Amino acid sequence: MWALRAAVRPGLRLSRVGRGRSAPRVAAPSCPARALAAVGRRSPGNLEGPWGGGRGLRADGGRSRTGDDEEEPEDADENAEEELLRGEPLLPAGTQRVCLVHPDVKWGPGKPQMTRAEWQVAEATALVHTLDGWSVVQTMVVSTKTPDRKLIFGKGNFEHLTEKIRGSPDITCVFLNVERMAAPTKKELEAAWGVEVFDRFTVVLHIFRCNARTKEARLQVALAEIPLHRSNLKRDVAHLYRGVGSRYIMGSGESFMQLQQRLLREKEAKIRKALDRLRKKRHLLRRQRTRREFPMISVVGYTNCGKTTLIKALTGDAAIQPRDQLFATLDVTAHAGTLPSRMTVLYVDTIGFLSQLPHGLIESFSATLEDVAHSDLILHVRDVSHPEAELQKCSVLSTLRGLQLPAPLLDSMVEVHNKVDLVPGYSPTEPNVVPVSALRGHGLQELKAELDAAVLKATGRQILTLRVRLAGAQLSWLYKEATVQEVDVIPEDGAADVRVIISNSAYGKFRKLFPG
Repeated sequence: MWALRAAVRPGLRLSRVGRGRSAPRVAAPSCPARALAAVGRRSPGNLEGPWGGGRGLRADGGRSRTGDDEEEPEDADENAEEELLRGEPLLPAGTQRVCLVHPDVKWGPGKPQMTRAEWQVAEATALVHTLDGWSVVQTMVVSTKTPDRKLIFGKGNFEHLTEKIRGSPDITCVFLNVERMAAPTKKELEAAWGVEVFDRFTVVLHIFRCNARTKEARLQVALAEIPLHRSNLKRDVAHLYRGVGSRYIMGSGESFMQLQQRLLREKEAKIRKALDRLRKKRHLLRRQRTRREFPMISVVGYTNCGKTTLIKALTGDAAIQPRDQLFATLDVTAHAGTLPSRMTVLYVDTIGFLSQLPHGLIESFSATLEDVAHSDLILHVRDVSHPEAELQKCSVLSTLRGLQLPAPLLDSMVEVHNKVDLVPGYSPTEPNVVPVSALRGHGLQELKAELDAAVLKATGRQILTLRVRLAGAQLSWLYKEATVQEVDVIPEDGAADVRVIISNSAYGKFRKLFPG
């Protein structure tokens, strides 16, 4: 019993080991700026497993008075949210030499091949290279007809794969390019290959954690990590039980597994509550934007297609710093720009999409993607220099349809073909698309003109010429509430003809305030 009591002492954590390997040291994640937040502090009042958390729980497992049934002060909420963001790194730090293993699924008759293996391998390689100090030293495309089996591959292919990995001492880990591995599969593969094995979900989630800057993005990543911690829990607790007689914590009537499951459920509930608070703030900001009647254009596209570079080119905002890497943008940001009609619009930069993006990540970032549903127009940016541009388009459209966006919003979407400077003599074969080079500035005026017309149509704004008195407040009101395009002063009448772009609601206010 002493071993079990020691395991639940405050400040101790479960070690993560696979069969036949010693427990790895806890190291900082490959994003140094986030290292302290990722590892977190240990304090006597916390009971933490490998997933962090534990605030609001006494060391004996009982609940403290601070909980969901009381309204906490705002600074207490801030501290609680920071506590939720602490946890161990998902991937090992330092230099890693990766063997990329891609299961090439051979479907039977009538089952479509979703994407080509070459593209999936190239995309997986790009994911690995996004991580600091990680490199792909070997790539193996292995055919399989049994992707749902425990070991994924058939016996012959699995033995051949094991021999090659075991015979390559330079390999430090394996990236198995599947969406998710079950915990038993991970355990068996690591035992057979002698190195750690990671799936697509874990790698993408780690990249998300490294690139998340705002509290909302970090909380969304923490929420997406919960299923991963839950799947690892059984393995971690089984390792702890070795040589221990009782699996129950004295006096509690609760096993250690049940305790940790409860801690995970409570952490998930707290994260959702914190995200709900931030969602309400986002809703308030959205209402303020609506009152000011700024049209909102959501810029979407496949990851690394050039969305941020295009927004910088359209707005001239020097503070925007695009990065040439996957998932560089996780935090939704809005940037003001002016169209040829002098109408001010807000461009909203969104998270990039990915082929077979794990469903749990899409669910976790649903709050962020709400802005797309509330926009007036969607601008779909495509990288036409990519060899699989059509497959990327299908992936983006499939994700957008999965968000259950309003049909008129999807139907009015403007498609932009970016990076045409990398394709000599490029000419779009599809109708109603605008070719541009955001980096070189080609085609931007044509795109702005297209956006001008699309925004007017989507928002129901009118172009009117109104006669106003120069001595009154009408002209200043129009400058504030509408887009003034031209003012033709008539001195002898003490009036002016003003050409404006104005919404129906603003025009109704104008007629009410200035009748006659």
